[in-house]
This record gives sequence, C-alpha cells and structure tokens, in this order.
Amino acid sequence: MSCELWRDWIDAYLDDGCTPEESAGIEDHLNTCTACAAEALARLRLKNATRIAAADRFVPAPDLRLRIEQSIQNPRNPISAIPFVAFPRFKFPVLTKQWKQGLAGAAAALVLVVIVGSVWWSRSAGRQQALAQLLDMHVATLASSNPVDVASTDQHTVKPWFEGKLPYTFNLPVLDGTPFKLVGGKLMYYRNRPGAQLLFDLRKHQISVFILQDQPGLTPKSLGVATERQRGFNEETWSQAGLRYIVIGDTSAADVRALGDLLRAAGRQ
Repeated sequence: MSCELWRDWIDAYLDDGCTPEESAGIEDHLNTCTACAAEALARLRLKNATRIAAADRFVPAPDLRLRIEQSIQNPRNPISAIPFVAFPRFKFPVLTKQWKQGLAGAAAALVLVVIVGSVWWSRSAGRQQALAQLLDMHVATLASSNPVDVASTDQHTVKPWFEGKLPYTFNLPVLDGTPFKLVGGKLMYYRNRPGAQLLFDLRKHQISVFILQDQPGLTPKSLGVATERQRGFNEETWSQAGLRYIVIGDTSAADVRALGDLLRAAGRQ
C-alpha cells in the first residue's frame, strides 16, 4: 500500500477510530516510514494545539465569579416594594461535594453513552447501506445472461485475468475435495473504484465474493469477521492484508462461513 493510502488512515488512528488490526498495521508502517511518521507527529501536534486553543478561548474571565456575586448582592430591580406574602418554608437538601461529583460523573457517562451510540448507529447504517449495494450487484449478476467476464473453474486462469485490471492482487483457494466450484470472475466498480467479483457454485446455488481494496470510507469497517442477513441472503465480510472480502449467497450461513474460511486461508499464503 502506498504512503498516500496509509496517510488516509492517520487521522482515524490518532482519534482511536481504528480496529486493533488496523492500528497494528499503521504502527508497523510508521515504524518503517519516516515520512509518514513525521506526518503523523505533525497532525498530532495540530490536534493538541487546536484542543489547547479551544480550551483557552472558552475559559471564563477571572472576574466572572466576582461580577456574578455582585449582581446577586445588588440586584438592579429590587423587590422591596412588592407586598410581602408569607409562604411555607421548605428545606431543600444541600448538595455536598460528593453529590456534585456524582452528578457530574453521571452526566459525563450519559454524554459518553449518547456519543458511542451515535457512532455505533452511524457505522451500522453505513455497513447496511454498503452491503445492500453489493447485494444488488449479486442479484443483478444472477439475472444476467453473461454473469462473468472470464468463465473458468481453474483458479490459475481466473486470477491472472485480473492482472493489470486491478491495483492489487489476491489468492484463490484450492477447491479440490470441497463442495464449492469456481464459475469465473468479472471486473466490477464500487464507488468509482475497480474491484473483483468472483462467482462460486454450491449445489445449484450461486455465491458472489467481492474483493475490494480496503480504504477509509470505501467499505464498512468491522472488527474480525462480521455476518449479516438481508432479504434472504447471508453475508460475511472481513478485512485481510489490505483487502476487504464480502461473501454473499442465498445458501446457509454455515456454507457462507465455510467458503470464507477457505478464502481466509488462501489469503494467508
């Protein structure tokens, strides 16, 4: 992956917005690339300077407390002319320092829950939208009279076909002794970027495997292997070696997971 792509991840890394796998990959790159390490340090200093400047800007003036006390002691609109009406006196509990600290902690926890919930909802909605788009591509492929650009059951024919058409490469699993059969593959575009769509056959069911370059904002982030079910289709997605894999099929979740296991094993080779 080029330095330009790595630098797209720096802000998310500094804001703790990366998964442990992504953070480890970024740290390994920063340890070996002085240019990206310098860029990360510069961005960190900018974030700290912005944070400090914002704090200084919104700190109350030193005499604010004195002016508030004076306004309380000398009100502009005295009420001495208003007839006195006696009301029952109620004793309100005095909030101790411990109570105030507890209330402040509870408020901070509530704010944190709202922020985390909002971030989770946003990511979940983004994942659902991305998977829905890929599901539509899978359904369109099944309805096409020419579902693949290169038709072959041989991985050594399908994989080389993508060379020069994609800015990355990938490994295909050996399917001998498995119930899966490679049908072929085709070049697809997702959010204006090229990707690979592979088609597999399993007991007259068709399974699509999308292999995309894993970049910020391009595909939904997930921690480890994430599974979804939409409109009668099972879906599985994970990130590996800078690539995003998405498996979609109307077979069982166990079948989708089995094909995913074969792809993950091939990706480690």
